Amino acid sequence: MKCRLLYLVGQLRLGGLERQLVCLIRTMDRGRYKPAVAVWGNSPDDHYARELRTLGVPVIRLGESMTRSAKLRALCSMVSSVRPEVIHSYTFYTNIAAWWAAQGRGAIPIGSVRSNFTRDRREAGQILGRLCGRWPSGQVYNSLNAEQEARRSAMIYRPRRIYVVTNGVDLDQYVPRPHPERGYILAVGSLSAVKRWDRLIRAVGFLASKGLCLEIFLAGSGPLRGELEAMARSLHVDHLIRFLGARHDIPDLLADAAFLVHTAESEGCPNVIMEAMACGRAVVATDAGDISYLVDEGKTGFVVPREDANTLTGRIATLLEDRELSRRMGAAGRIKAEQAFGLNRLRSETFAAYRAEGWDDK
Repeated sequence: MKCRLLYLVGQLRLGGLERQLVCLIRTMDRGRYKPAVAVWGNSPDDHYARELRTLGVPVIRLGESMTRSAKLRALCSMVSSVRPEVIHSYTFYTNIAAWWAAQGRGAIPIGSVRSNFTRDRREAGQILGRLCGRWPSGQVYNSLNAEQEARRSAMIYRPRRIYVVTNGVDLDQYVPRPHPERGYILAVGSLSAVKRWDRLIRAVGFLASKGLCLEIFLAGSGPLRGELEAMARSLHVDHLIRFLGARHDIPDLLADAAFLVHTAESEGCPNVIMEAMACGRAVVATDAGDISYLVDEGKTGFVVPREDANTLTGRIATLLEDRELSRRMGAAGRIKAEQAFGLNRLRSETFAAYRAEGWDDK
């Protein structure tokens, strides 16, 4: 197997960073760059593995039940065999493995932060978090907010060189469609603590008590589903909120939605915000991560302080009551998506980071 670009990823489940990796690979000249993907984890969910193989990209699992040291040896052996020019770790906790596998094997290691720098380090653990935050020396961050966090941290625990390459969206897949006559409010994301869907449920409770007619579709799976459903029942709004589970048809869900609401406490560069804008839908979102950079306040949507429940509720009510404003914001969002969110930009900026680290892409 010939390989110029080797991507190391924790898993290939249905998730945002995994989708970005597939988008990046799909938009490159695969005959020229010969990408391959090595999977560190042992999750049985390999949703994107099938798509990668359809693209002709080898997907190599490093072991279903191997220890970290055994997986690292398997990775080093593979690198020695296929001789990639670049090893790009696409998950934070595999950064140090990519760096180690590149040593003495002629490859350029590149690391990643795909979300929140502080949270990624904390979730990786004290030792691994520090190692992955520091090595490789060059890392690609998908978030301006994460870069700022890293630069505020102690020098020894961050990379020497940071390249910010925000996420991209397939503008051919996420396209504007006519707004529905009424439409539901769409929310998309994992049912986990960091997404703070409790904020949305409380807002629905308040708006319903004031007589507003609304319906919420919440797409996503996660450990808090039961707790969130119980909360909706306790506030007597369970008939207004549909928990859809994991979905693969987000463009169609957006097409039938009036607008998108996003209530996260912590974010990097959330795909669904860009996807909603590409589909011509207005956005109401809390000011986590790069959302303030993605959403133009008052033009493509509303950005709300995270703990300001009154403003969140008020902005949702505004778009419910003023459908023409919602349509104008959606149209402005599509224009911004075409200008800033395309996949060609994702590929060119990622490759520019590789070249800055010494890659010769001839």
